[in-house]
Amino acid sequence: MNDRQWLRITACENIPPREGRATMAGGREIALFNLGDRFLAVDNSCPHKGGPLSDGIVTGASVVCPLHTWKVSLETGCVERPAGAGACVRTYPTRIEAGVVLVELPGRPERETWQPAATTEEETATVGRGLSELRLDASS
Repeated sequence: MNDRQWLRITACENIPPREGRATMAGGREIALFNLGDRFLAVDNSCPHKGGPLSDGIVTGASVVCPLHTWKVSLETGCVERPAGAGACVRTYPTRIEAGVVLVELPGRPERETWQPAATTEEETATVGRGLSELRLDASS
């Protein structure tokens, strides 16, 4: 039994180089980053105070948390600054298929709960509106 799954997240062009975007995938909030030559994914919550890593500044293969400037490696998930913090965030494998970023997640949730990474407030509102209009009929 395969307890891992690959989820299609967004088209590559939706995330500009050297930037990150937040998305919900498999019940997790994930930060997806475009490093120019590859995409990396980590949990979107800084291990320090829960700051949104997707809003941080990308430097090399790391991101600086926008709240208190903790620097987190996007490759290992480990905090690089402050030194000796000993904290990490979870990382997720990524791959590109036909111009779309996929993220591998552990386990298969009972119900799929992901939304594409939005690039503007208008797109975020549109995605949110679409999700709020979705109705599931448990009797079918």
